[in-house]
Amino acid sequence: MEHKAIVLFDGVCNFCNSSVNFIIKRDRKDYFKFSPLQSEFAKEYFNKNNIENNFNSIVLIENGKLYKKSSAALKIAKQLSGFWELAYIFIVIPPFIRNFLYDIIAKYRYKWFGRKDTCMIPDEKIRNKFI
Repeated sequence: MEHKAIVLFDGVCNFCNSSVNFIIKRDRKDYFKFSPLQSEFAKEYFNKNNIENNFNSIVLIENGKLYKKSSAALKIAKQLSGFWELAYIFIVIPPFIRNFLYDIIAKYRYKWFGRKDTCMIPDEKIRNKFI
């Protein structure tokens, strides 16, 4: 299967890096590619599409559309193996409600989970999943 989706994440955020590893372990269809928001790929994508890169959330690019915050998380969950795909049912909840909790976690993620000085460097085993 061709990679249909790209996940952009905060490369210096420990929680975000853990989330990427979580996705990789459950991405049995090899559906996702990954790139830090701080990468050249992300900068070029946002410049090319006239989008300001001020995201404080995970971003999903799927079929030419950009999803952020809880919408991105739920669309990612929909593609994962196991019962995670069932989480997509929460998409029926209005985004302003879903994103309330998401925004709290995003605001305090460095304080609660820490941050790195540099973006993670994927090991040889998963390097091909990164742009």
